[in-house]
Amino acid sequence: MLVEMNLQAFVKELASDSPAPGGGSVAALSGALGAGLISMVCNLTIGKEGYEAYESDMVEVRAKSESLYASLLERIDNDTEAFNKVMAAFKMKKETDEDKAVRKAAIQNAFKGACDSPFSIAEECLAVIRLADSIVDKGNINAVSDMGVAAAQALAGLEGAVMNVRINLPSIKDEAYVEEKKAAVQKMLDEGMSLRQAVQEKVDAKL
Repeated sequence: MLVEMNLQAFVKELASDSPAPGGGSVAALSGALGAGLISMVCNLTIGKEGYEAYESDMVEVRAKSESLYASLLERIDNDTEAFNKVMAAFKMKKETDEDKAVRKAAIQNAFKGACDSPFSIAEECLAVIRLADSIVDKGNINAVSDMGVAAAQALAGLEGAVMNVRINLPSIKDEAYVEEKKAAVQKMLDEGMSLRQAVQEKVDAKL
């Protein structure tokens, strides 16, 4: 499993001529790193003098961020698996008309899976940015730059995941599905960019 590799091994595998892992897995990792930083800021705030008023907020956000980074870490491998299913579908036999029909359906299902995977990554990266925005004014001032990095990492994950959705959409014949995904990812991207900018401005004001 990719998630069980050390950093050097993961980057070496990423840099190889294999098309997977690729951008989707990296997007998931970016989001997980952002969520991990949010958990760190919560831990640096909980129980600290002067931050008593935010204790319950930090405990709640920590639980959410821990859940998000655990899920995003799983998606590193899930996204690679989704891509591999596309490759497997293309390798299916196509000797008879029935073979071709089965293969065509499998390819379409696989491409939808290859969209659904980064779409879920995008959703969770956006959730990470929302968490950053919710506590950037409440966390330990000594870790405010980490909040900025958390939002930046999560936005990178969101943007990367959206690109991985969009690159697969032209291969999908289901027009309703395609239009729904296009609208949804644009909405997520707009919100994510706006929230990340808000976080950055609050961070800059404290530096």
